[in-house]
Amino acid sequence: MAKHWVATTAGPPESWAFEEYVPAPPRQGEVTIRVRAAGVNPADAKHVAAARPGLEFPVAIGYEVSGELVAIGPGTRIGSGDAGVGDEVVAFRVRGGYATELTVPAATVFAKPTTLAHPEAANLLLVGTTAAEMLAVTGAAPGETILLHGASGAVGVSVLQQARLRDVRVIGTASPERFDEVRRFGGIPVAYGAGLAERVRALADGPVAAALDAVGTDEAVDVSLSLVADRRRIVTIANPSRASAEGFLAIAGSMPDSARFRDEVRSELLALAQNGDLVVPVAQTYPMAEAPEAHRLLATGHPGGKLALIPEG
Repeated sequence: MAKHWVATTAGPPESWAFEEYVPAPPRQGEVTIRVRAAGVNPADAKHVAAARPGLEFPVAIGYEVSGELVAIGPGTRIGSGDAGVGDEVVAFRVRGGYATELTVPAATVFAKPTTLAHPEAANLLLVGTTAAEMLAVTGAAPGETILLHGASGAVGVSVLQQARLRDVRVIGTASPERFDEVRRFGGIPVAYGAGLAERVRALADGPVAAALDAVGTDEAVDVSLSLVADRRRIVTIANPSRASAEGFLAIAGSMPDSARFRDEVRSELLALAQNGDLVVPVAQTYPMAEAPEAHRLLATGHPGGKLALIPEG
């Protein structure tokens, strides 16, 4: 019997239930995946933390997985059409990824990069597409210097890698103990805290063309506004209220334009990973039954890399 995590009512991960269930057999345009790893993201918990219009419980948890095909719906093609039962795949923008097995639309499924293990592959696309959109909406161009808040976090590390491929110079905020991680992926580390704007100016030695905020603090917003002349080239994924008040960009996967962009860029990111140009540092894995424990570490804000849930057996 398959099992999955569901939120039966609004609340924190500790209130979720790990239940037995029967995945629906795949219809035309659908496939069933045996999950080998599920990516753990803050959005998984935020989505069900509070009641809101349009959110109906119970809600199956999890947006991205890596695993293998166990069934394919009649007349269904995946990608180029040559995928078959037993092939390794990733799926992104799914519902209910915290599961041992699930049935999803084939359009969400892609061949897993052979360069990535399942825990890495299960964490590639949510942060990767977010990072790609941040660079795209700010128009980061070759030769420019940009500021990245939260450079050693999961989204930040993906931004660093994608920016390096574009020949974009990145100054990235981090705690001093994470400076080596920023340098590893081509960034120039700078400590956050008092005097940040002055430190960034000294490192930039010229204009800061854009600012990307992955942390959402008022310091990050204030420094970005002080350094970047064009507010259309400032973006946040973590402080939409300041973006609305100050007239700069906020993006989120729930926004139609963001969702469209992130769907379109998936294949490009998978190709980068297959070529070895995009990696996913994984800090820790947990048994699937310990999802709340994984979220307790994630909630500290300092997991040291991505987390993944692994079904037993």
